[in-house]
Amino acid sequence: AQSRDSLRQLLASTPRRDNYTDGQPIGQHHKLAIVHTGMVALPTTKVERNRLLVMLPPQASLDESTVQQQIRDTVTRILRREAKAYLPDKLAAMARQHGFHYERVRFSHSGGRWGSCSSTGTISLNIALMKLDPVLIDYVLAHELSHTRQMNHSSAFWSEVAAIDPHYKLHRQQLKRESPVV
Repeated sequence: AQSRDSLRQLLASTPRRDNYTDGQPIGQHHKLAIVHTGMVALPTTKVERNRLLVMLPPQASLDESTVQQQIRDTVTRILRREAKAYLPDKLAAMARQHGFHYERVRFSHSGGRWGSCSSTGTISLNIALMKLDPVLIDYVLAHELSHTRQMNHSSAFWSEVAAIDPHYKLHRQQLKRESPVV
């Protein structure tokens, strides 16, 4: 029974990875479009304007794990590109506006965290942030900037966050419903 409980806890703490579906938004600017066609022999993905086009041969299914992984790989590239184009400028503007200083920003897509801040002032941001509503992105940026002054989650830390995002408690709750998994 103890191992069963351990397994349940592990499953509950593992970030959920849902299958991609036709019409699903991808990042801030793209939509997934599925096309069943006899024009391709193998599943193919291609980014065209603001669409992630997935062309499937007649015998292929969107639910196949290889197709889902192919889509996930392309989504990762899209989110990384969007993150690099948007997040550094947004973070720098927020830091200037509120008097914060950080050394550098880097990107990851590790499944468990939206962001982190090292004691040397490096802010790491998950590219999956680009799946979120902009107000939640701002909350995460405020959270990580606040760690440049308070490397903890003390009341002083939350005061720093509140100075940037007065509705941080609501945004924090909303963020808990999202998954940082690409």
